[in-house]
Amino acid sequence: VQLQASGGGLVQPGGSLRLSCAASGSIFGFITMTWYRQAPGKQRELVATITNDGSTGYADSVKGRFTISRDNAKNTWYLQMNSLKPDDTAVYYCNSFRPPTYYWGQGTLVTVSS
Repeated sequence: VQLQASGGGLVQPGGSLRLSCAASGSIFGFITMTWYRQAPGKQRELVATITNDGSTGYADSVKGRFTISRDNAKNTWYLQMNSLKPDDTAVYYCNSFRPPTYYWGQGTLVTVSS
C-alpha cells in the first residue's frame, strides 16, 4: 500500500486548506487513519485520527479548527483545516495502520504566513 498526501500550500492566517491522503489500494482493514505534522526543529506530533468505526480524535491545539474525515469509496481520508495559524506551519504526513503494518505518506508542506 502506498499513501499519497496532497493539498498543502501557502495560506494566510485565518485561511483554510484541505489535505488529502489517497491510498493505492482499498482502505478496508485499516484500523486507524491519521495525520501527523512536523514543524521545523520540532518532533513529529499527532494531529488527528479516525478509526475504522468512525471515531475521531484530535490534538488539543487543533480541536474546533480541524476536521478529519474519510471516503471509503475513494480510498482517501482528509484533513479540513480552518482558522489556520502560523503555528500550524509544518510538513503534514498521513499514516495508516493495518495490522501488522504502519504505512506513511511522503508529506505535504503547509505554510501559514502573511
